[in-house]
Amino acid sequence: MADVLDQGEVDALLRAMDAQQPEGGPLDLGRGLVATKEVHTYDFKRPERVSKDQMRALESIHEGFSRSLGAALSGLLRTIVEVRVATIEQLTYSEFIHSLPNPTNFNLLTAEPLEGQMCLEISPLIIYPIIDRLLGGTNVGLFIPQRPLTMIELRLVKRITDRALACLTEVWSNLVAVEFKLTETESNPHLVQIVAPNEVVVVIGFELKMATRVGTMSLCIPFNVIEPVMSKLATQGWLAYQRRAATESCAEDIYDSLADARVNVTVYLGETDISVKDLLALQLGDIIQTRKPADDELVLQVEGKNKFAGRMGKLKDNRALRITRRAEIGERL
Repeated sequence: MADVLDQGEVDALLRAMDAQQPEGGPLDLGRGLVATKEVHTYDFKRPERVSKDQMRALESIHEGFSRSLGAALSGLLRTIVEVRVATIEQLTYSEFIHSLPNPTNFNLLTAEPLEGQMCLEISPLIIYPIIDRLLGGTNVGLFIPQRPLTMIELRLVKRITDRALACLTEVWSNLVAVEFKLTETESNPHLVQIVAPNEVVVVIGFELKMATRVGTMSLCIPFNVIEPVMSKLATQGWLAYQRRAATESCAEDIYDSLADARVNVTVYLGETDISVKDLLALQLGDIIQTRKPADDELVLQVEGKNKFAGRMGKLKDNRALRITRRAEIGERL
């Protein structure tokens, strides 16, 4: 073979290189050329099965949960309890379990009609201060024991988990109609295996703060549990659905809350000024003259504010007021 290639052989080699070259950029031929395709590392132990948009939607849902739970715990404990979403990430179930303390308060949950179980873990760093508060303590110099909860302590903690499940049911109802229930409580998380160790789970971490005490709470949601509703977690669809549901449900909730509220209604016959001397001299049969004409309308106030005007009458054996118009805000009584 000749040492020098002719032009036909050079063209043939170039055509062969073009045919073998992948789309997106030149080959690395060891002469300073690099492939233009961007290469990402993929870890098969931790596959990303939930998109970023879906993770943001889950975070938005549980931010609402944290606000509701903070208000519920503040009312129960008679002190300010702050709850916020601290982290949200995808892990394997094995990684989640090994990140938890032992012993801890580990609760297994169901969310019918979704199949499978979820986990709600509450750190002893905040569980024991809450128990101390429920029993009338001040949390001053409180010792955090490294032991499982007793039966009495579990009964007290159930008051916390019941409120957490009620708040979860409320915020998830905007996405899908579910009902969260507590099925079992365990102190050692390593004894519980709700999914395979390498199964993907979404872990939402919360921070609970009560006075000077701070602790964590983790909600573990296996991917196979929420897989049927993942299509509803698109950001735009979720936000639009959330706004529509809030408008309808809030109006009903406000009406239901106010329908049975009792208010004070007062009708004023009139007003006048009188001296203390004349007041002390009043006797049966005396007449007090007011500044309101006899044929004028009377003002009806609701909770001390002018609302309606009407005329005095009688209904059966009771005095009554027939409303004729709305009263002016500054109208004289």
